[in-house]
Amino acid sequence: MKRFAIIGAAGFVAERHIRAIKETGNEVVAAMDPFDVMGRMDSYFPEAEYFQSESELIAFLHESGKLGKPVDFISICSPNHLHFQHIKLALENHCNVICEKPLVIDTEHLDRIAKLESETGCSVNTVLQLRYHPVIVKLREELGLNTQKYHEVDLRYITTRGRWYMKSWKGDIQKSGGIATNIGIHLFDLLIWLFGDIVKNEVLVLTPINARGTLFLKKAKVNWFLSIDTKDLPEEIIRMGKRTFRSINIDKSELEFSEGFTKLHTETYRQILAGNGFGVEDARESIEVTEQIRKTEKTELKL
Repeated sequence: MKRFAIIGAAGFVAERHIRAIKETGNEVVAAMDPFDVMGRMDSYFPEAEYFQSESELIAFLHESGKLGKPVDFISICSPNHLHFQHIKLALENHCNVICEKPLVIDTEHLDRIAKLESETGCSVNTVLQLRYHPVIVKLREELGLNTQKYHEVDLRYITTRGRWYMKSWKGDIQKSGGIATNIGIHLFDLLIWLFGDIVKNEVLVLTPINARGTLFLKKAKVNWFLSIDTKDLPEEIIRMGKRTFRSINIDKSELEFSEGFTKLHTETYRQILAGNGFGVEDARESIEVTEQIRKTEKTELKL
């Protein structure tokens, strides 16, 4: 049984990590979050210590080590711009890391993480759970059988957000990395994993609420569109009362993978604990893409 601490334990995605730790037979011994509504812990690890500050957590890590009960892993579920700071905290306190995507929002931090890994002997893994989706795994195997074909891909992902979004850290491009990072990075990673390295990245539209571009990969041309604006939803989706629309069309054939998401974080943890996780270099290209998009001069969407 491995001992875990969680940073950002009150956030939305943290429960997936807590559940994965439980389902893999491990234990959360400490949780940290400035937001103190932590009732979810009672359903999983009611005996876990709770802290509101980094200094308290660091003191706990030191004391646990002295008592011969070190924390093995720190799971990081904090806001995007704090990931590097919290990865550094974990490594400097001799803990391995499992970090929710994006691993970081600036590529300059990737080399610093790799250096810290080398210095401390601890490892950093990130959550790229779509790589474990059975439909995606099967597709990658099929694509690998025909290495010569060049594919045409259309990606549309519209996941609407309320007025709160732009007033939160997610709406602050310096904290979240902007729309491409916040809602798109897992899809960019998926496409790179399926179709190979980046050749060229063209950004055609960039606003705080939507973005459009063309990504040229080794084996595919990808036209992509991301949005959090309700007005961008297809009419049929609005009529159905839904607020999210996702479509990945490959060579005029829709990729259907709407099911099978419930256990992907647990599978991610299983693989990491078995030594098969995804680290700094696995995350690099998708972080490069989203950083390039973020730094593109803003243009308005003209319909």
